[in-house]
Amino acid sequence: MRLTPEEDQMLAGKFGRATQKAMEILVALGTIYGAERMLPVASVQVSGVSYDNLGEAGLEFLDEMAENGGRARVLTTLNPAGMDVENWPALGIDAEFARNQERILAAYAKMGVVTTCSCTPYLFGNLPRFGEHVAWAESSAVCFANAVLGARTNREGGPSALAAALTGRTPDYGLHRDQNRRPTLTVQVQTQPQGTRDFGALGVALGRAIEARQSKDIPYLRGIRRASLEELKSFCASLATYGGLALFHMEGVTPESGLHAPPDETLTLSRADLDSAIEALNAAAGEADFVSLGCPHLSLAEIQRLAERLAGRRVRKTFWITTSRPVKRLADQMGYTAVIEASGAVFAVDTCCVVAPIQGRFKTLVTDSAKACYYAAAKNGFATRFLPFDEVIEEALR
Repeated sequence: MRLTPEEDQMLAGKFGRATQKAMEILVALGTIYGAERMLPVASVQVSGVSYDNLGEAGLEFLDEMAENGGRARVLTTLNPAGMDVENWPALGIDAEFARNQERILAAYAKMGVVTTCSCTPYLFGNLPRFGEHVAWAESSAVCFANAVLGARTNREGGPSALAAALTGRTPDYGLHRDQNRRPTLTVQVQTQPQGTRDFGALGVALGRAIEARQSKDIPYLRGIRRASLEELKSFCASLATYGGLALFHMEGVTPESGLHAPPDETLTLSRADLDSAIEALNAAAGEADFVSLGCPHLSLAEIQRLAERLAGRRVRKTFWITTSRPVKRLADQMGYTAVIEASGAVFAVDTCCVVAPIQGRFKTLVTDSAKACYYAAAKNGFATRFLPFDEVIEEALR
């Protein structure tokens, strides 16, 4: 691997032990994947934030990097934490967990990382331009950055993303390279998905179909006439969760779709395929006790829609509204927060139902998120009901 003089100095320890260790991580990663050089990155999104996932071993690594002079060289944001940083007691979070979570955030802050904890950094300022190289770790955000924004990132792990933040570099391989971004499979969608639930179901159906092929296909979707920002973030989360995909092209919708011809090999998805995916995630019987919207984190438009439907009404179940701190502050300013909280719904900012330590607290989750359904079952053992956005709200009111 050819390093620049500055990168050689990082590797030699001229910028401190933390930067040296970070460059060692990146050189090892680049060597594994045959990268010939490093690339400057415009921004980083780091995963490995919730104490529920990191534990003491992860916290010790962060403390070591912070104490050894690690400092972010580019804009770096964080994935969701395990709790609402400002309002964790209202969510039933244990005080000891909260103390450890605060230690994690303090270590990141010491390294100059922006401690806004969200899976949708593109909604509040970490918004790379078309063709820009970044190093992001959150799976749904990686897919969104590559496909919807046309930026370039591999799906980083927590340590490699932090290493990129401390050096401002990432190895040049994978989805940073033109030849690896070309579509390999045309997907003919025979129905127009409607809303976040449908787009999530499309991600489930497509992700499972690609996994069944045991391939590393990059799909080129045809037949979808329109898709909103909210629908695309739902699709990205689902496709990354159920198919492990970090890039797709959607004809007439995503920016790189016009650069490529549809591949000859074609997979067809029908309305029946979406309905089958919905049915598989919507099998819970009996009374639901937990309702959540915001996986990925809600946009301001979704919060506005939620406020309009909750105005003057009272929820009857535990109802978490998960979003980022900057979007929540805009909702405060617009009066949406007061309306929502007056209904009895609770904002769970900085966190979500995937990473919060809620195992054993609930039995059945109702959501519009296919990703949330996956982790509710796999991580927490919850049954799930998978409904459209407005029907999730109605379920909370019953």
